[in-house]
Amino acid sequence: MRGPGGWWRRQSKPEKVETYTRWSFHLFAVVEFVTVGLMAVTLGAWPGSGLLLVLGVHTAVCFVTVSRSLDWTRGRRPQPVRLLWTLAAVTAAVGVTAIGIADRGPDGEHVDTAAGGAFGVVVIVGTGIIALGIRERKRVFAVVGAFAAGSWIVAFTRGAPAGESLFASVMVLFCGGIMAFTAIISVWLLNIVYELDEARETRTRLAVAEERLRFGRDLHDVMGRNLAVIALKSELAVQLAQRDQPEAVTQMVEVQRLAQESQREVRDVVRGYREADLGTELAGAQGVLAAAGIDCTVSGATAAGLPVAVQSALGWVVREAATNVLRHGDARRCAVRLRMLEGRVVLSVENDGVTEAGVGSSGSSGSGLAGLRERLAEIDGTLEAGPAGKGLFRLTAEIPLPSEPARSESGAVVRTVSEVTP
Repeated sequence: MRGPGGWWRRQSKPEKVETYTRWSFHLFAVVEFVTVGLMAVTLGAWPGSGLLLVLGVHTAVCFVTVSRSLDWTRGRRPQPVRLLWTLAAVTAAVGVTAIGIADRGPDGEHVDTAAGGAFGVVVIVGTGIIALGIRERKRVFAVVGAFAAGSWIVAFTRGAPAGESLFASVMVLFCGGIMAFTAIISVWLLNIVYELDEARETRTRLAVAEERLRFGRDLHDVMGRNLAVIALKSELAVQLAQRDQPEAVTQMVEVQRLAQESQREVRDVVRGYREADLGTELAGAQGVLAAAGIDCTVSGATAAGLPVAVQSALGWVVREAATNVLRHGDARRCAVRLRMLEGRVVLSVENDGVTEAGVGSSGSSGSGLAGLRERLAEIDGTLEAGPAGKGLFRLTAEIPLPSEPARSESGAVVRTVSEVTP
């Protein structure tokens, strides 16, 4: 989906959280530049321009440090140790420059206020951004404490009273601690979001693996005994045939019967595995989507009275549609509607939050939808899938009902529709 918000909609939920975290700390650096820049205007031409110069360097280093630190947090690059030391040095340099302007620059109370404010803002923002690139909490506390102690030393050596020096140190400790705490919590939440996303993918893979194990276990239970008996009876028949015993024919007839029975049992297992109950699938899809934070509504007629083959095919449509809603885009709402029209049943699934990537993955070229079309074609059904408006995607399956049974069941079906459909 193209447009100003297209890039944002293409991002996954963890990527959106990471982008929000990254630009939040970038914004701190921008706010620092604007705030201190306004203070620098009151210092005069030459002192103000000097402060703006070192402030610009500090803001640029903050931008780079935020990006490198978050990349390190996600394991994309090594820890930016040198960059963190550089930011600490530049932060100290900007603070010393601000204090130097207050000592050697123009006289006036507003100059001291502006220089002191610039010193505090730069130290506090620098402390918070440095905390992004440190994992150990003790080191974070050490950084905050070091800047607070440095603030006290600077204030005390300038001749400020002990009370004022202590107050300045406590303010840097408090505000810098809040910034550092914000950085720690932001990184923690970002990691939690990625871990939850990975856990959801793992849960999906485990569900598939569990289903494969169940199918393999059912096949083993069905075929294991029969194949063992077939092997034993075949071996017995060979021995009897070698001795020209007529019982060999009886044993081979029994082998043939067991082989035919095994074929029937395998077909039953596969049929049970491949068939899906529509009512169960609708309830399951609604529960799974609700667990993922997606509001799913099911409306229209009930599945009662539909032929088994139709229910099975539509059950698979619901499975695939729910899977696509979870995997593609960023859906918040999903609507499933079952309708009984003249001689046919129509199932539609519509969801929002579809991106360009989601449309491509959920569209007509998807392998899952291709399999559904083949399944529906066996009972003369059709499947349509594609965009249905801005940010919407609709999947519609239509299956004709058997004409003769439809007359006997039509009254019950129509009554069901009239009772359920508004």
